[in-house]
Amino acid sequence: MCRHQPQCPPADARDREAALLVAFHPEQGWWLLCNGVVIFDDTGELLPDGRSVPARRALCERAT
Repeated sequence: MCRHQPQCPPADARDREAALLVAFHPEQGWWLLCNGVVIFDDTGELLPDGRSVPARRALCERAT
């Protein structure tokens, strides 16, 4: 999938988030990386094979 030199880390690598940004929609809360990983603004991830990676941080609750 990646045509960059050096190539971006594959989706199953520990450093997969180091891949280059291909598309982003911050208004919708997601970013697509060159290796096919979708990262969400809560730090959760969707891998190209359909597996999900849970968020590493909880969203802050708003005090009312």
